[in-house]
Amino acid sequence: MSNLPVSPKSVLLNPSFEDLRTLIDVQSNCRQSEFGSPNIATKVVARSKGSTFIVTDNPEDYSDQTITREELARVTALQNAHIAEMDMIVIDGFIGNDPGFRTPARLIIEQGAANIAAMQKTLYFHDGEDGDPDFEPELQVIYTPTLELEGYPDDRLIAVDLENGITRVMNSDYFGESKKGGLRMWNDLVYGRGGLSLHAGCKIIPSEGGDKVVLIVGLSGTGKTTTTFTRQNESRPVQDDFVALMPGGKVYATEAGCFAKTFGLDPEFEPAIHGATVAPTAYLENVSQDEDGNVDFFDTSYTANGRSVFPMSSISFAGDAREMKTADVLLILNRNETIIPAVAKLRPEQAAAYFMLGETKGTSAGGASEAGKSLRVPGTNPFFPGLHALQGNRLLELLTDCEMDVYLMSTGRVGGGDDVEGSKKVKIPHSSACVKGIADGTIEWTVDPDFGYEIATSVPGVSDDDLDLLQPRLLYESLGRQEEYETLVEGLKSSRSEYMAGWPGLDDRLLAAV
Repeated sequence: MSNLPVSPKSVLLNPSFEDLRTLIDVQSNCRQSEFGSPNIATKVVARSKGSTFIVTDNPEDYSDQTITREELARVTALQNAHIAEMDMIVIDGFIGNDPGFRTPARLIIEQGAANIAAMQKTLYFHDGEDGDPDFEPELQVIYTPTLELEGYPDDRLIAVDLENGITRVMNSDYFGESKKGGLRMWNDLVYGRGGLSLHAGCKIIPSEGGDKVVLIVGLSGTGKTTTTFTRQNESRPVQDDFVALMPGGKVYATEAGCFAKTFGLDPEFEPAIHGATVAPTAYLENVSQDEDGNVDFFDTSYTANGRSVFPMSSISFAGDAREMKTADVLLILNRNETIIPAVAKLRPEQAAAYFMLGETKGTSAGGASEAGKSLRVPGTNPFFPGLHALQGNRLLELLTDCEMDVYLMSTGRVGGGDDVEGSKKVKIPHSSACVKGIADGTIEWTVDPDFGYEIATSVPGVSDDDLDLLQPRLLYESLGRQEEYETLVEGLKSSRSEYMAGWPGLDDRLLAAV
């Protein structure tokens, strides 16, 4: 291939899923599940934030850690020399399916990691590029799982060259580095076109007032995929993980499939995700199974970050982003355990501020360093490559340019962790009732005296016994913990203000909103 940026020992260009499955089945880390699908056990079980670096000679232009172009040249030479001795796979496709807003993309990866190639092929959109030797990718991920790079954290490097649209991954066998490698660079492209990439699912909810296009923003593991696929009014999921929000509220999709967490996957509460995961067309990663192939979605002895990749075509009722006009609702998910209500309605300035705060409780998706810890991740988007203040400012610009209602939703608990007596879980049915109430316009609101947003006084489908999930103050009062509640309120306000002030260039209206 004349336009390949590396010179491998051999190249397998756009193999079929059948050919990829043949390669996967002989991988030493592959087991066949009871569903007839491959289940890969990886050495790296989560994304490697500490090993991810933006390539630039101007580090002041980025919020995250960087390496120089001189260093990139050094590691590129090492990776190219490694690839010269390797058999590689090339997977071509598109990020996005709208003819006016799609990005040609390519994955180049060692044949020994054919599972990653198959998973990426599932997520790319395809339009006849498989047989085109002149396919010109705008974004490329060059991936060598077996190349260790001494001197970097865990001897691992993910080098993000935004200027040339190339991400180089070394010494990770976790599929997320391929998926996020392309989407991270795509984030930069979307911002340059005047929009904002959102780490968000998307669904269409029918209502008496017409179809509502709902975006669900949240850090991996906070319920984004569950909220997207849980049905209200026969809703249709459109996108699982990333969308582009453009001026005027126009939304574009990115992927033709889903990368879903499998921990706790229950057919009663998540029938769509469960059904697609147990189909033979799915690809499993780090899902617990016994010697006979029997899968256990509740066993976390290896990792809680088990995953499945499946095509959206596995969901019979899925929608198509090209059918949508503009977004109507944005939900900002927050897996908190103290005083965040199950749902709150935000003004535009508040919305941009809470989006920028990106408050949540870390999960295994971010690795052991994040799991269980209280985090603030701007935009709940760990993959935005520029200065993070740009995210909050751009969202405020977009909200003033379109008619979109924004809500904060807790997918965690009220009153403390599950070891705290009297605390309560915001369960999937509670969240689903809130989403349905938002779409139907049936929630009654009042202004919260502590935070200034609107909280619900009633939500159809949420019983009076669970009113304290909607108004956390009531739970604390009922438990005789009023002083603790007041302390938490003041502590949150103070820490939020301090955190927001730490992002140079952030719009003053966002600072005032917290």
